Amino acid sequence: MTNRHFLLVCCPAQGQLNPTFELAKRLTRAGARVTLATTVRGLRSMPTLPEIDGLSYAAFSDGYDDGNVQKDVPGRVMDELRRAGSKSLAELITTLADDGRRVSFLVYSLLLGWAASVARDMQVPSAYLSVQSATCFAIYHRFFNRSDGLCHGGTADIDPSISIKLAGMPLLSSNDIPTFLLPNSPHNYAIKSFQEHIETLEDDPNPCVLVNTFDALEEDAIRAVDSMNLIAIGPLVPVIFSDEEREISDSSMRIDLFEQSREYLDWLNSKPDSSAIYVSFGSLVALQQKQTEEIFRALVASHRPFLWVIRSSEYGGEVKDMIEPELSEETGLIVPWCSQTDVLRHRSIGCFVTHCGWNSAVESLVAGVPVVACPQFSDQTTNAKAVEEVWGTGVRAAANGEGVVEREEMKRCLEAVMGSGERGEEIRRNALKWKQLAMEAVKSGGPSHSNLNHFLSTLP
Repeated sequence: MTNRHFLLVCCPAQGQLNPTFELAKRLTRAGARVTLATTVRGLRSMPTLPEIDGLSYAAFSDGYDDGNVQKDVPGRVMDELRRAGSKSLAELITTLADDGRRVSFLVYSLLLGWAASVARDMQVPSAYLSVQSATCFAIYHRFFNRSDGLCHGGTADIDPSISIKLAGMPLLSSNDIPTFLLPNSPHNYAIKSFQEHIETLEDDPNPCVLVNTFDALEEDAIRAVDSMNLIAIGPLVPVIFSDEEREISDSSMRIDLFEQSREYLDWLNSKPDSSAIYVSFGSLVALQQKQTEEIFRALVASHRPFLWVIRSSEYGGEVKDMIEPELSEETGLIVPWCSQTDVLRHRSIGCFVTHCGWNSAVESLVAGVPVVACPQFSDQTTNAKAVEEVWGTGVRAAANGEGVVEREEMKRCLEAVMGSGERGEEIRRNALKWKQLAMEAVKSGGPSHSNLNHFLSTLP
């Protein structure tokens, strides 16, 4: 492995950086050299870059190095990412070779399907790192494959009442599939990128997809795409093991896009076991003010302590005025950011209220924490379906006609997950079962550990 140099390319979003960085760590442990590359503005925005032997960092242009991306429309942003990124990535691969660090393998992440074309033109083999579930990848393949894909002319051809049946999953309605696939979705601008992922892989003589999942979790979905090599290498979560197979977190070695203090750990330490509610909607979701109010009222009415991540850009004005008068040491704590893996593993956490992004879903499984799923967009709806109806590790909160989960519904969900009733006990048993399976997958000799080693052994 010492003569292999992996170039890992991802967008500067927390949901992509976390699993990509974890893969980088595992590759360096296997003896490879790794360069992790993200956009110029993304790399510039990171407060710290962890120092790891064998790991270096680089940047490519997305066409918005000056940071003015928010002033453009999303569709043009995606087109510019493809145009500027293709040129810049080719230049980066050439520069690395000139520096004596020839790239022997490229791994690209979500929305960067064009990177595989760049690699192919430069005679560099590549693989797609799916930071979403194998189930979602199977859905994309069902929509966009050239032989019998459902989506031949864009989302306008898709029936809004469509249902899809995949092996290992209950029937998926339009409320359960990734939202951008629906004709009325405001996120339709991303559809070209997902179609590009599938078609680019179909053009590869040996299409390979590394998936942040594990065999026991999504075995049927992994097998469903028999025309491509889907390899489960997850959970890509910062966990290692000692010789006694005792769980140890290495989450101090991570990349965060947001600054944080560690005061929340002292607060968590003061709470009884499994008593606190952790609330976080990730790095991208911006809740409606009405939704924030409904969640807050439900949390207060639950009479359970809560730790809530509300980013600094959202915590101000009427939101702050509503929350602060009723906030105390006993009631709850609001923080702008935290180490989610550390929080979820803390003994005091009994429930996770989440948007159900794939990272959050997987991290809850690894920690064995039950979930109240409040999906907002993208793959979150599919993940929430699995949480409630496949894994049995939580409940999905029902939103009203305006897309808001009302306080009474949130109170019902919290009680279902944290209460002493039969359903709560079953959910907690399932959460512990999946935690054990997740930990077994990544330990030495486990399925995901072996899958990654086998993949590495097959590389030229």
